[in-house]
Amino acid sequence: MCLAIPGKIESITGDDPITRMGRVNFGGVIKEASLAYVPEAQVGEYVIVHAGFALSKVDEEEAQKVFAYLKQMEELDELKEGGP
Repeated sequence: MCLAIPGKIESITGDDPITRMGRVNFGGVIKEASLAYVPEAQVGEYVIVHAGFALSKVDEEEAQKVFAYLKQMEELDELKEGGP
């Protein structure tokens, strides 16, 4: 099963909204994600990511709740092994 999970944007590359990419931190696991669907997203903000695409912004409190749930379920380890 695939889930959309929150991550914090650490850096952004590209000026074109379609090819704009971000390095996103998922509770210590950093992955690249397309920011094409959230052109307003900035470094330091949280986004929900599914299949390599940031789909929407989310506030930090909500993101931290999800990280806590994933940690309880030991799902963050799955990201380290090659998830999204």
